[in-house]
Amino acid sequence: MAQESLDGWFDEGEESASRGERDALDRSSEPSDGTAEASTASSSHEFPERCLSFTVRGPWGHFRRVEGNVVKQTYRVIPRTTVAGLLAAVLGIGRDDYYELFAEGASAVAIEPVSELRTLNMPMNALSTAKSDLTSLNGRGKVSVRLPNPAKLRQQHNYEVLVDPAYRVDVALADDERYRELRETLDAGKSHYVPSLGLSEHLAEIDYHGEYAVEDGSSEGVVDVDSAVPNAVDSVVPDPGTRCQVEESPAFMETDAGGRTTTAFTAYTYNPDAGPLAVRDVETSLVDGRTVVFV
Repeated sequence: MAQESLDGWFDEGEESASRGERDALDRSSEPSDGTAEASTASSSHEFPERCLSFTVRGPWGHFRRVEGNVVKQTYRVIPRTTVAGLLAAVLGIGRDDYYELFAEGASAVAIEPVSELRTLNMPMNALSTAKSDLTSLNGRGKVSVRLPNPAKLRQQHNYEVLVDPAYRVDVALADDERYRELRETLDAGKSHYVPSLGLSEHLAEIDYHGEYAVEDGSSEGVVDVDSAVPNAVDSVVPDPGTRCQVEESPAFMETDAGGRTTTAFTAYTYNPDAGPLAVRDVETSLVDGRTVVFV
């Protein structure tokens, strides 16, 4: 069932990547230009030969949008960076140690909402984390911890949360060792850290479907796509009976002096009713009888 190498990851004829990217993808015979410095990530035209497929779901979810402070809004489609963090948690990789593993050109991800995307506002009481409101514990010891003062008054914030969100995710990695490790971990139903949908209190369940071949889909004419469609807003064919929404979310990150920073975004077009979207002239792939678009 399993293919031990992803030698066929890249299509022939692509330009060579930088030396650093070649070192990260030393198994790939012909890497492509995989820099992630653009403000918007491009849809991948380099398809893996096989991928792992699973559904992640939970009673609640919150993927905080980068804009807005009063009401903490959520993305409807789980961001690619959140998928990367979720799988890093499954593998037990450190917080800032997985960005290269899921970098552009080193990974491929397709996301399909499989339940209606609906939200509600949920008021939550929280303690202030401002520096002036933190209390130091064991201040004279070698290790000092600063925590919110439990005697302080709570602050109420409105959180926009997803209700019963569920997403079918297809993922492939150019790193053979990590790919095999992820396959074995998902197949065993295990996870190093508890998976969640955004916030740690929104616990998630992962249902692993298996490993599937990735076949070339149609790239000409009108095609019904099951997954969210990245960076192809103008390619969507409007249908009076189909709802269509667009949102831009983080796609790739890298480590910096402050911890991490977003290097590229993806504009997802999706059907909030969890149905397919008709698109024209978009590079698609076939996975387990479904039409998806990787990024």
